[in-house]
Parts: sequence; C-alpha cells; structure tokens
Amino acid sequence: MGRMIVGFILCLVLVPLLVLAWFRFGHPPVAVADTPFPMERQIVGIPLNARIDREAPSAAPIQADENNLVAGAGIYRDQCAACHGFYGKPSNFAAHMYPAAPQLWQQHRNSNVVGVSDDPPGETYWKVSNGLRLTGMPSFKDTLSDTQIWQVSLLLANADKPLPPAALPIVRGEQPAAPPAPPAAPAGH
Repeated sequence: MGRMIVGFILCLVLVPLLVLAWFRFGHPPVAVADTPFPMERQIVGIPLNARIDREAPSAAPIQADENNLVAGAGIYRDQCAACHGFYGKPSNFAAHMYPAAPQLWQQHRNSNVVGVSDDPPGETYWKVSNGLRLTGMPSFKDTLSDTQIWQVSLLLANADKPLPPAALPIVRGEQPAAPPAPPAAPAGH
C-alpha cells in the first residue's frame, strides 16, 4: 500500500514536471505549419464561447441602415479586408495563418450563410472589440469607436443580404481607401 501511495505522489509530481519540460524546451506546436495540439479547438473554443455568451451585447444601439452599412464597408475595407478578403477576392495570406482567417464574403459550403452572417451582431461586435488570442485577430476597441465597431458588425451580419449600392464597390475592393489627410501646417507660418 505504501508503494502505491509513493507511486501516486511521484506521478503527481513527475507528470507536471515532464509537461513543464516539454513546454520549456519548445516542443508544443507553436508554428503555423505544426499539427494542432490534441483537442486544441475544444480547449480554446469552450471558454471563448462561454465568455462571448456572457459578455456580448444582445442588441445593436444603431440600425443596419444604408448610412451605417456603407460606413461599415469603408471600415471593413480599411481594417479587415487584408486578412478576411473582399467579396470574390480572398486574402492572399489568410490561409497561411493559424487558424486560417475566415473569408467573410465567402458563402459556406451547402449553406446560404456568408462569412459570419449567421452570428448575432453582438457576437461579432465582441470579437472585433476584444480580439481573439492566438489567432491574429486584434482588438479594435482602442482603434475604432464603438459606433464604428457596430457599423462593421452590422455589415457582416448582413453579408448574406443585398447591400446598398454604395457599399458594393467597397466590399468588392473596387473603391480604394481615401488618401490620408495632409499634415497640418505648423503654427505661425
């Protein structure tokens, strides 16, 4: 009985030390091309979904009207399209990310869903605002205003519906971003 207890205690000590050494010497999958860690999606997905369910707003404070959808298209073009692609033009490097950045203007196989149009706008708002660790998805809460985050979230929620004509060339990548404003002249000149 004593040997069994000693063996159990050794396992409680040795297993964590072996796992720590495995991590310390760089053996876990950390490169994009590595095979995923066993149950990686479940380990990350379960707490992510629980947190989004708990914190995501239930209703948008703005309407999905023409002005907000067109504004959302401009924000998408400027902030999102490099990773998530344009309508009919996937991102060149999204497939080389891990996990691959979803193409938000691409229809799902065997479905009418386009991108994240099946997600509530509040869920997309949460993801845009907070970002997603270990995915390359940054947090935009310090880059975009609350209204801008809602505008792009509503645009993506409506990606499977007809968009206003002014938004179409933007989400297709046909309308370039506006050039940056020239620097202000120094005072006193």
